[in-house]
Amino acid sequence: MTALPTDLFTAIDHVGVAVPDLDEAIAFYTSTYGMRMLHEETNEEQGVREAMMAVGDSGSCIQLLAPLTPASTIAKFLDRSGPGIQQLAYRVTDLDAVSATLRERGLRLLYDAPRRGTSNSRVNFIHPRDAGGILVELVEPADSAH
Repeated sequence: MTALPTDLFTAIDHVGVAVPDLDEAIAFYTSTYGMRMLHEETNEEQGVREAMMAVGDSGSCIQLLAPLTPASTIAKFLDRSGPGIQQLAYRVTDLDAVSATLRERGLRLLYDAPRRGTSNSRVNFIHPRDAGGILVELVEPADSAH
């Protein structure tokens, strides 16, 4: 078995929230919760326009996700469930090692190889059926600034 510390995850990186309108959601989180936007981008591969909203100075964020097309995963989530929490993301230091360990423990990951996430991070997801009904994202930040 891959040798890793007992704790595979270093922090809650973010909680992904599906929203129909990103600009409206940014305005709400800014004016109502006093959060500040750290980053905004369009991720064509994932089919989303997204914004990372800082939760104080904790290093954790709320990731607002709006669909780019009606066929995107987020659009399908909104159609099925409406706006709300779509995924929980844990930060990891070595995505490949954590992925190997989780696979050894019988969990299915959605991608064979990591994909590009927010700010050029590397990401993969644990299948919700293997994680208590929760879509769990694993995030290895592109830099060690986190």
